[in-house]
Amino acid sequence: MKSFVFTFLLGAIALFQPAIARADEASHRKAAETLFALMEMETLLSQSVDQMLAMQVQQNPALAQFQPQMKAFLNKYMSWASMKEDMTKIYTAEFSESELKELGKFYETPLGKKAVQKMPALMAKGAEIGQKRVQEHLPELQAALAADQKKAP
Repeated sequence: MKSFVFTFLLGAIALFQPAIARADEASHRKAAETLFALMEMETLLSQSVDQMLAMQVQQNPALAQFQPQMKAFLNKYMSWASMKEDMTKIYTAEFSESELKELGKFYETPLGKKAVQKMPALMAKGAEIGQKRVQEHLPELQAALAADQKKAP
């Protein structure tokens, strides 16, 4: 009798395991989506794309005439609608459901909300610093590349 009950329970667990896994996956995805909403990910992504495009035009003013086409292209392939699924996969692979919920709690706080507000400007300033450093040291890179070309057979 014990053997029958044990076998029955094992069978039931095996039978319902896929449903449990789907429920866990669904709640994990929901935690990621909730986090994205709290982080205002759609707005952040849109602002980042706009800043990236503005930086490209600033670096190369000849691109200004192509700005509408570039914006349309970036909106097509870098919009939240086109990236949401991939971002969900990334976040659910890197963070457990409970970690996503903890991050969500942080982004509900005043400091978390401030971090979301400041993030696009911070990222733009960081990119600007990086771009400036590369420009300042470009001759060093060019010399290294030239030296390597001379060594090549």
